Amino acid sequence: MNISRLRFPLDSPELKDFVDALDPVNASAEEADGYVWRLQSDGGDATDIKVFGDDWLIINLTVWRDTNALTAFMYQGQHREMLARRREWFERVQEAMTALWWVPTGHRPTVAEAESRLLHLRTNGPTPHAFTLRTSFPPDTQEPVTGEIPEELGCST
Repeated sequence: MNISRLRFPLDSPELKDFVDALDPVNASAEEADGYVWRLQSDGGDATDIKVFGDDWLIINLTVWRDTNALTAFMYQGQHREMLARRREWFERVQEAMTALWWVPTGHRPTVAEAESRLLHLRTNGPTPHAFTLRTSFPPDTQEPVTGEIPEELGCST
């Protein structure tokens, strides 16, 4: 899960490029190797789904086969281009805004579950319960694995 704090309203001219890219990037994700599921409302994305009760936060909640599949998607194509522009659209924050965790096959995480995992990460740092791409935990292990994430593109804020 990843949350971001908007710098401008979603319908503003400043966010037009971001909003226009949502459908193609989501379609690309759905076709990517290892993609399983993503949270979406009736509108086809998750921009109108509240997270932490804050109208300025938007959530991206997806399930991937593994962290390698997620990373392969994140750092290529249009998604990579969007990551490079994220400071235009989202506020820079000091606390963790991204959390990963393993789910059983068929499980679809809820926003409440994602909020809980992110709060756990903020309080405890990376653990098997909630971790980051930089410090992840393979399924069913207590030993962390550190990964190399391009500094200029990493989702950690």
